[in-house]
Amino acid sequence: MPLDNPTKTLAVTTADKVFEQIQHAIVEGDILAGSKISEPELAKQYQVSRSTLREALNRLEKCHLIERKPNVGSRVVECSIKGLLELYITREALEGMACRQAAENMTGEEIVDMKAMLSQHSTAQDLQDGVAYYQEKGDLDFHYKVILGSHNAQLINLICGQLYHLVRMYRCQFGMNSPRASRAFSEHARIIEAISDRDGELAELLMRRHIAASRKNIENKIAEQNKLNQ
Repeated sequence: MPLDNPTKTLAVTTADKVFEQIQHAIVEGDILAGSKISEPELAKQYQVSRSTLREALNRLEKCHLIERKPNVGSRVVECSIKGLLELYITREALEGMACRQAAENMTGEEIVDMKAMLSQHSTAQDLQDGVAYYQEKGDLDFHYKVILGSHNAQLINLICGQLYHLVRMYRCQFGMNSPRASRAFSEHARIIEAISDRDGELAELLMRRHIAASRKNIENKIAEQNKLNQ
């Protein structure tokens, strides 16, 4: 499912495939953050033309995974603490609104599916042990499904199309383990109940608090690390 338009299934082109392959490599760290993009090398590696590769790179730039600078070329974005905290502040606002819209627009079938997904998440050993709450991308990701459930094309494009994989890149870079694992799961359950009750105001409030708590947890971890390094 191409993330440029997550609400539709389109024919998969060669550029789509290369985009998804490079996207995955960047998010997972196989292509290192901050590394220079060599078009000749990537075209050879993925066995595609330079024009096809450039189409994929244009889409990666829109996803904020690479950046281009005049007379410098393309590089994978750097993962900075400042960038991470800014991303969480942006998510808090956008996903809060998406959650309010989901309470208004999500179908009964989608809500049942969301609850079944959370039930599946609850069986993960790391979550039961309270050490991590890892979600696969796309349709197995709670946040992704809430955003799609908003049925708001602008929000879907902004969050799923432009920010989603950058968020996952940061998650991979900074690690998945969290003392909030069990609490985050409980917060997800409360959010879907608010959506199910069609309480948009509460759903938005709970989502904003949920993301803000995650950001605060990251800030605390950074502060602790800084103390150890002093």
